[in-house]
Amino acid sequence: MTLRALLLDFNSYFASVEQQLRPELRGKPVGVLPVMAETTCCIAASYQAKRYGVRTGTSVGDARKLCPDMVFVQARPRVYVEMHHRLIEVVDSVIAIAEVLSIDEVMCELTGSWQQESVVRELAREVKAKIRDEVGECLTCSIGIGPNRFLAKTASNMQKPDGLTVLHEADLPQALYRLKLADLNGIGRAMLTRLERCDIASVEALCKASRDELRRAWGGVEGERMYDRLRGVDVPARATQRSSLGHSHVLPPHLRTDTGAFSVLSKLTQKAAARLRASGFQAARLSIQIDYRNHHPWQHEARFQPMQDTLPFLRVLSALWAERPKRREPTKVSITLLDLGDEEQTTLSLFPDGTRTPGLDHALDQLKAKYGNDAVYFGGAFMATEEAPMRIAFTHVPDVRLEGGAKEVGAGWLEIA
Repeated sequence: MTLRALLLDFNSYFASVEQQLRPELRGKPVGVLPVMAETTCCIAASYQAKRYGVRTGTSVGDARKLCPDMVFVQARPRVYVEMHHRLIEVVDSVIAIAEVLSIDEVMCELTGSWQQESVVRELAREVKAKIRDEVGECLTCSIGIGPNRFLAKTASNMQKPDGLTVLHEADLPQALYRLKLADLNGIGRAMLTRLERCDIASVEALCKASRDELRRAWGGVEGERMYDRLRGVDVPARATQRSSLGHSHVLPPHLRTDTGAFSVLSKLTQKAAARLRASGFQAARLSIQIDYRNHHPWQHEARFQPMQDTLPFLRVLSALWAERPKRREPTKVSITLLDLGDEEQTTLSLFPDGTRTPGLDHALDQLKAKYGNDAVYFGGAFMATEEAPMRIAFTHVPDVRLEGGAKEVGAGWLEIA
């Protein structure tokens, strides 16, 4: 079967960028934190830290217990995005990138002579060498090559760090048997439970299951698509439409008050509204969530006519905020805009309520584009001007012009002995 896809995955990306830019961190166990606080957790860990069992989601306290020599640094999203674009240019100069999947993953389609193993292996080695020579030795990557995107992704995870793995039709399915079900893309905790109910407890059992059995396990056609992917069939990606957009922020200790939490929520709402307009969407639902110390998270939402205006969103936020539990210490806040629709296909109301502010938003967006995201903002975010910086989600590479704020010139860090 023809090799059709190459997936490149940058190893421990955030931590590797820090080690590349800060030589004093090289060779050390590094944990990247969203904020420098004892109550937060690692959003990335270097391979030196991973050897001690530190992973994404490991709390600062647990990381210190696992590895007493851990060094913690605060995340610098702008730096990671800028490095991402630099790496993309290097990779694309060797082999054409078909799709950027995330901040640390890209997919390349293999055509013509590139489908020959000897040729594509040489291309992969050339990419690795060029990254090392032009960007830095700490930015290693694992490359997977296979007959479809799913198997290329699987292959990229089979040898880390700095791996190069090729899966052929002749390798299947035995080459997958040593993996765990959770190692396969698309199988999360909920799917694991469903597979166990169907007596599928291993990758070998998954590969030996019939098409009908997988359809029942997945509850639909996605099971048949998995059946084909495992056999190397080039299954076309299903068209999807974004349904939500949002931001969250772990509150630093000095903002763990009602006033501080609301200020951060205001800033997150303003950022989300700007992204919504830039993406050409309107939203018909707004949801907020507040995590509290020693209490369950609280969530509330409101529905309204589709819109993309910042000021009406802030009014909805204020109404939801008034319903929150009182006398609790907030630790994290989140804002999500839901029920997204294309602004060009939204039906306008026959009876406008006067809440829309398109001219104001257009003027503010222009000012921010010229002078920076924090140049002008609604006053509710006053206490959070230095907080809630740009964040990087698994499948979203931020636009620095929309989310970057003031340019970062450094980052605080601490060493916990």
